[in-house]
Amino acid sequence: MASYMQVENLTKSFGDHLLFENISFGIADNQRVALIAKNGAGKTTLLNIIAGKEDYKNGNITFRRDLRIGYLDQDPDFPKELSVLDACLQTDNEAVRTIAAYEHCMLSENHEGLDEILSQMDLHKAWDYETRIKQILGKLKITNFEQKIGKLSGGQLKRVALANVLIAEPDLLILDEPTNHLDLEMIEWLEDFLKRSTMALLMVTHDRYFLDRVCTNIYEIDHQALYQYNGNYSYYLEKRQERLESFNAESERAVNLYRKELEWMRRQPQARATKAKSRQDSFYEIEERAKLRRNNDKVQLDVKASYLGSKIFEAKYITKAYGDLKILDNFYYNFARYEKMGIVGKNGTGKSTFLKMLLGEVKPDSGSFDVGETVVFGYYSQDGLDFDEQMKVIDVVQDIAEEVDLGNGKKMSASQFLLHFLFTPETQYNYVYKLSGGEKRRLHLCTVLMRNPNFLVLDEPTNDLDIVTLNILEEYLQSFKGCVIVVSHDRYFMDKVVDHLMVFKGNAELKDFPGNYTDFREWNELIEEQEREDKKAAKAELQNSKTEVAKPEPIAKEKTKKLSFKEKQEFEALEKEIPALEAEKADIENQLASGSLSSDEIIKASQRFGELGDSIDEKTMRWLELSEM
Repeated sequence: MASYMQVENLTKSFGDHLLFENISFGIADNQRVALIAKNGAGKTTLLNIIAGKEDYKNGNITFRRDLRIGYLDQDPDFPKELSVLDACLQTDNEAVRTIAAYEHCMLSENHEGLDEILSQMDLHKAWDYETRIKQILGKLKITNFEQKIGKLSGGQLKRVALANVLIAEPDLLILDEPTNHLDLEMIEWLEDFLKRSTMALLMVTHDRYFLDRVCTNIYEIDHQALYQYNGNYSYYLEKRQERLESFNAESERAVNLYRKELEWMRRQPQARATKAKSRQDSFYEIEERAKLRRNNDKVQLDVKASYLGSKIFEAKYITKAYGDLKILDNFYYNFARYEKMGIVGKNGTGKSTFLKMLLGEVKPDSGSFDVGETVVFGYYSQDGLDFDEQMKVIDVVQDIAEEVDLGNGKKMSASQFLLHFLFTPETQYNYVYKLSGGEKRRLHLCTVLMRNPNFLVLDEPTNDLDIVTLNILEEYLQSFKGCVIVVSHDRYFMDKVVDHLMVFKGNAELKDFPGNYTDFREWNELIEEQEREDKKAAKAELQNSKTEVAKPEPIAKEKTKKLSFKEKQEFEALEKEIPALEAEKADIENQLASGSLSSDEIIKASQRFGELGDSIDEKTMRWLELSEM
């Protein structure tokens, strides 16, 4: 494999805080590498260094000559006055720039300069490229091309930035949390897209199914060092455990040797000056090695839930809409004790709005929520990250409570509680603005759980949390003595946590599915397969019917015996009209392909081509109805 990039002895620190030291690795063509580490270990910093957005202390980074790199930032930034179309097609690729000019021309009223642009499209062979671009934009639900970047939400902006790097088709694609803000359908499409792509890939993601299905290699930053695993996420888990066990076994041997050497040193204090210097040096090396031990630090979420009565909440015939967009229509649901519901659906179908109505933050148009008296909500959301950046971590927690009730008469100080969330004593006295995005999310989770809720409402809890924290959060939720509603696009997380799904299909259509996400996906694939088979059967039946009508047998006459006089006339007229329309459509298709039409003629022909397609479909369906009577 050809080498695209080589990193040698790279070191990065912020003041006294060392992120990684003397790490080396490479990326070659067709490699799809995932970077894994705990929050705050330097994943995003490393990506920024490779992309040239951050400096580093020492080391070397070399790239293949003329290597094209695409970078999806965790927080992408475009000029606010830029249109969505220009942001998506912002690249050095000449074919893409030509397509951008073509799209702008078609959006304008007079289509000025279309002839020149069409010749450029042919010159750069951009027509096939345009088809791929429209597929990417369609799959990411980017449709309003003229909207300004400054008007987009954070999720829309991330999708525009993702479209931009995918359209550019770089040699090396660097992605920082690409699945954040994508719905499940988009994530599964992106998985397939990247697996089929020839681009090399370096990415940071917490989506474990994505890691398992897309990646060929896993690189892990652990205790300032980098470890490489030649396999997917499942392989990484197995080999990482072997590495930790081997390391700890070596540490244990070093501890035993250290005890012996320490005893020897203590027995002969007067002779130390005359001891062999090599043995003294060896003693201090053994001492340092004996103090090292690797383990999986865990977020211990052993928090008492408040008492929960038998009445939870009842959604009484809720209706909610924003203009023509319907969220709920006369929706009724009675939530059970200890129920764990997952909410899934495409973006914009109303998942977060439903949560906010339950919590009283948004009022329904009609209907009401009847919430039990013992219910204590704990709400974890994207908006909950609005901390005072100038506060210290310990102060954020102590503002809520000095102590946390663990149940059975046990209590824990705020500082001890933070330790269980992997906030070291040093980090606890850091200002919030110094925390990474994932550390801020962990702090938000801490502030939610320390209030002892018995009903957790989690809106996208997995975004930016590291995998270690996710694993322990999953274990906690599985044993949580309360109720849970979770909105998440993390399929692995949903599979482990929820009992059933509420599927938001859009336009106020909801389905309660008894199972986890994998169960739902398998069921949905069966339904989709059945629909495809039904369409094939209908198409075959239509073709057979046409063939039979063309035969000189009196079958058509037999079928029209029950038709009225007017219906018989309509049926006979359709048999003449449909072939004529199909002939006209074929003629226009040949004209468009010839390249001999002027710009005005192309526009008129394109419009007529679309009208003919709709008319043929409509008349064919009517012909089929009449032929079956």
